[in-house]
Amino acid sequence: MDRSRSDVLVMGGGVIGLACALYLLKAGASVRVLEQGLPGNGSSHGNCGTITPSHAGPLTMPGMVGTALRSLWHRDAPLYVSPRPDIARARWLLGFARRCTWRDYQQAGEARGAILARSRALLADLVGSEGMACEFEEVGELYVYRHERSVQADRPHVELLRRLGMDVRVLLGDDVLALEPSLRDGVVGGLLHPGDARLRPDRFVAELARRVRELGGAIETGARVDEFGFDGARISHVRTTRGVFYADRVVMALGAWSPLLGRLLDIRLPMQPGKGYSLTWDTPPAQSPTHSLVLREAAVCVTPWATGFRLGSTMEFSGFDEGLNPVRIDALRRGAAAYLREPEGRGEVTPWWGWRPMSVDELPIIGPSSRWSNLVYATGHGMLGISMSAATGELVANLLSGPAPSLDPTPYAPSRFDL
Repeated sequence: MDRSRSDVLVMGGGVIGLACALYLLKAGASVRVLEQGLPGNGSSHGNCGTITPSHAGPLTMPGMVGTALRSLWHRDAPLYVSPRPDIARARWLLGFARRCTWRDYQQAGEARGAILARSRALLADLVGSEGMACEFEEVGELYVYRHERSVQADRPHVELLRRLGMDVRVLLGDDVLALEPSLRDGVVGGLLHPGDARLRPDRFVAELARRVRELGGAIETGARVDEFGFDGARISHVRTTRGVFYADRVVMALGAWSPLLGRLLDIRLPMQPGKGYSLTWDTPPAQSPTHSLVLREAAVCVTPWATGFRLGSTMEFSGFDEGLNPVRIDALRRGAAAYLREPEGRGEVTPWWGWRPMSVDELPIIGPSSRWSNLVYATGHGMLGISMSAATGELVANLLSGPAPSLDPTPYAPSRFDL
C-alpha cells in the first residue's frame, strides 16, 4: 500500500481540521492531516475555550461600521482596524460593511445558531463517548454590564436568541452579584446563557489528535504546504516540506491561512485574519468566577478552569501582522480589573496572540469547491472554531461519505461566493 496516499487529505491540524479528520475516520475513510507546526498551535490553542450557542449573533449589525471607524485612532479599542493601507483588507471591510443590515444580521444569526446548537450537542457527546480529558463543564456563560446603555444595545441579541429557541435570562444587577460574588459592585445587569459550556482548548485539541491517531489517522507535523499538482480540474497531489501526498479528496481547514494557500489554487477567499489576544495564569485566583464571563463594555472574556485562568478576546484587523501588542494586552488587564475583585490568576502568566479566520459574512465556509472537483472547504469560523468544530466535522464527513447531513449545508456553502 502506498503510504503517501489516503482517501482524504486534511490541510490544517487545528480544531476544525482534527474534528473533520475524526468524523471522517468514524465514517470509514482513511485520513492524513497536514499541519505546518504542531496540532492546535494556532488559534485553537489560546482562545477562551467557550462553547457558545449564545454567540449566534454576528458582528455584522447596524452601527458596527461606525464602531470600526472610531477605532482607527485607538489602539486599545476592543475592535481595532489598523489605518495602514491594505487593498485586500479594504475590499473585505467594504463587503463586511454592506452586510451590516438587520436583514443580514437575522439571516446570519439563524445560520450561526443552527450550526452552534448542533455542535453544542455533539461536543457533549463526543467528550463523553471518547473519554476526552479537557475540563469540559456545562456551566453556562454570563454577560456582565456596568452601564444601562450597554444593556439596551444588546436587546437585538436577546431577541435573536429567543427567536432561535435558546434560553437567555435577563438579570438585574443584584441578581448578577448574588450569582457571581467574584464581581465588583457597580454591575447594573446581566444575561445568563445556561446552554453554554467551556473546556480547555489546548487539551481538547490534544485529545482530538490522540483519537485521530488511535483510529488509524496520520498526522504529519512540520508539513507546510508548498505546492499543488493538478489533473484537469482535480487536485492530484499536495507537496509539503515533509513530502508529497496523494488523496481522492482534499479538505482545506487552514483557518486564517486559508486565503494565503488559496492563492496557489487561484482562489480568492473572502476572509481576513482577525487578531486576538489572551493572558493565561497557571492557577486561578482565590475568588474565581463560577461561570465563564463576558465583560461587555470592556469586551473581555473570562474563563476559569480548575487548572488555570484566562482573559481573552479583542479583535484587531491588521493583516498578518505578527507579535504581541502590549497596548492590547494591557487593555485586557484593565478591563478585567474594572469588573473583578481578583482580576488576575496566580503563578506564571503566559501572553498569547493568534489569527482568527474571519469570513466577510460571519458564516463559516463549508462544502465542495466549484473550482476544484475534489476540494472541500472547512474554514472561516471566526471566533467560534471550538464552538462549531464538531458540527463542522460531522458535516464534512456527511458531504464526503454520507449519510445525508442532519444540518442544512446551504447557508455555509462556498457557492455563495462562487468558490
